[in-house]
Amino acid sequence: MEYIYAGMLLHKAGKQITEAAVKKVLEAAGVAVDEGRTKALVAALEGVDIDAAIKEAAVCAAPVAAASAAAAPAEKKEAKKEEEKKVTEEQAAAGLGALFG
Repeated sequence: MEYIYAGMLLHKAGKQITEAAVKKVLEAAGVAVDEGRTKALVAALEGVDIDAAIKEAAVCAAPVAAASAAAAPAEKKEAKKEEEKKVTEEQAAAGLGALFG
């Protein structure tokens, strides 16, 4: 996955996606570079319109995001309960601190 991220980073920065550039990005991130994977990535991206591929991926992800949004209200209620509980515990701790402070 880090190889794809390196390619996307180079693309976003307006740089050419070459083996040397991908290698530099990965090394800067502390990743042990596999020359074969680097060559495969560069070869796979040759002639690909990356912006179009990103837009297509976003369109494909939209139904998944909509399904997640439908499930979100129940999750929000649970999160609020946990948050209220944390606030109550924090307030209690602050009150105890005032006794000894």
